[in-house]
Amino acid sequence: MQENNAARPKKKLPERKCLGCGESKPKQTLARIVRAPDGTVSLDLTGRRSGRGAYVCRRAECLRKARRAKRIERSLEVEIPDEVYDTLEKELAENE
Repeated sequence: MQENNAARPKKKLPERKCLGCGESKPKQTLARIVRAPDGTVSLDLTGRRSGRGAYVCRRAECLRKARRAKRIERSLEVEIPDEVYDTLEKELAENE
């Protein structure tokens, strides 16, 4: 007996909203910014690090918009120093 694959619904892809542009996109296409349990903030391109996460498009412009509006700080519930933002922007630009 063969299964009918056409009758099976497609698997739903998880979506997240970019904090820079506000568009909802598939989770895999976004970069995750993580506040680890020890309080450090870093870029997580794999999406697997433990901690509270916030998502932005993999464009430096979206990171800048989210930074200006302090959306990342609000989402991660932590104050982020300028040096960390500069490091995040560099890492994001390298992986664009």
